[in-house]
Amino acid sequence: MMALWTSSDAAGATGGRVTREWQAQGVSIDTRTLRPGDLFVALKDVRDGHDFVAQALEKGAAAALVSRVPEGVSPDAPLLIVPDVLKALADLGAFARARTQAKVVGVTGSVGKTSTKEMLRAILSGQGRTHAAEASYNNHWGVPLTLARMPVETDFAVIEIGMNHPGEIAPLARLAKLDVAMITIVAPAHLEAFASIEGIAEEKAAIFEGLVPGGTAVFNADMPTTPILRAKAGAMGAKAIGFGEGEGADWRLLEARIGDEATVCRATHQGKPILYKVSSPGRHFALNALGALAVAEALGADPMIAAHDLGRWLPPAGRGQRERITLDIVEETYFDLIDDAFNANPASLAASLDVLIAAKPVDGIGRVGGGRRIAILGDMLELGPTEIDLHAAIARHPGLSAIHVIHCVGPRMKVLHAALPRGQRGEWVETAQELAPRARSLVDAGDILLVKGSKGIKVSLIVDVLRKMGQGASPKEGTL
Repeated sequence: MMALWTSSDAAGATGGRVTREWQAQGVSIDTRTLRPGDLFVALKDVRDGHDFVAQALEKGAAAALVSRVPEGVSPDAPLLIVPDVLKALADLGAFARARTQAKVVGVTGSVGKTSTKEMLRAILSGQGRTHAAEASYNNHWGVPLTLARMPVETDFAVIEIGMNHPGEIAPLARLAKLDVAMITIVAPAHLEAFASIEGIAEEKAAIFEGLVPGGTAVFNADMPTTPILRAKAGAMGAKAIGFGEGEGADWRLLEARIGDEATVCRATHQGKPILYKVSSPGRHFALNALGALAVAEALGADPMIAAHDLGRWLPPAGRGQRERITLDIVEETYFDLIDDAFNANPASLAASLDVLIAAKPVDGIGRVGGGRRIAILGDMLELGPTEIDLHAAIARHPGLSAIHVIHCVGPRMKVLHAALPRGQRGEWVETAQELAPRARSLVDAGDILLVKGSKGIKVSLIVDVLRKMGQGASPKEGTL
């Protein structure tokens, strides 16, 4: 197997000093997931990675990237010593990008970055060797780590790029040298760090600064802030491609039929019809999938094969995953759980509510008799000074009356609880820990239950309890 990194290449990339020669097959920043043959990168975060170098070497690391010889580690151990480990990781990423002929796409947006990245992985894998970020590796260390892990023979690479504060996206995009950059949507999120939605749009549009000459900008064409994105693409000399439902979209969604387990879509591009299916219910998934198809064509992939291979995509856990929880195997009783407990802002919450509203519960198999649509909604975090108004506005969501009961978790969600009609109002608790022990009593056979909230509010604890109710619980066909 060809080495991902040799000591000479890594030293050349970083300007560091090698204690002795080595070859690495991978790159790791965590001893818990390190594989034998990995280069261990001793980053400083909550803990100093230098404290784990000895353990990494004992577990079979090929070498360690460090800024000093750690205590308890021999000076002749396989090390690459640099002044700054994080900068050196970025240097490895830049070197890996420069030595490959891969076409690289960067994905950002307020909602749907990770799911769209995974759609692109599924689409492109059938047409070339595809490398993509793991999990949500989209920050100042996640992007260079993803690049540093990219094999030289890669054909396509998908890089997720996120942000919490102004000025974060452009440097990461420039590091990745993007052939195509995609913005899924601009929505209220991280408003604590931005004065307005327009400020968020400008930061998202900064991804276009990382485009190579002749690169392509792909973005949602239906938003009030779309002109900001289009203007930035023009300023960078990029080809601009819009996707959406409006007449001005280059890739236009004409119809999205949302079923219990999938969304069947009809679209058009340059007068040609496009049919595709997304293995999860939701108009937001349908739109981002259409954007992913636009990206695939811009990268030189066959759009017809791409539309077919889109069926390989499955929603990641905690991001709209739908599962059937079997309560009794003999009596064949169950409820369906929509796990969307990883992230929440007004746009993603609205999309999840739409999925729940469109879903069909099953009557006649539970104690209650009629199947119900139930929502457990946790606080949306980092929304800034208008956060209370944004939570209260959920009560005005179109079609919300189709949801039988809404339980609320967190201090911000208290305003939604108060705004709901009495018959729809479920429990309100300060923390997820308070509701989790009673979660079993909130659901019955035949119900469909959505759990949604920002990661910090920990409604995933409720998801864990609900999953444990199952006898051999497994995802529904077409989902993970």
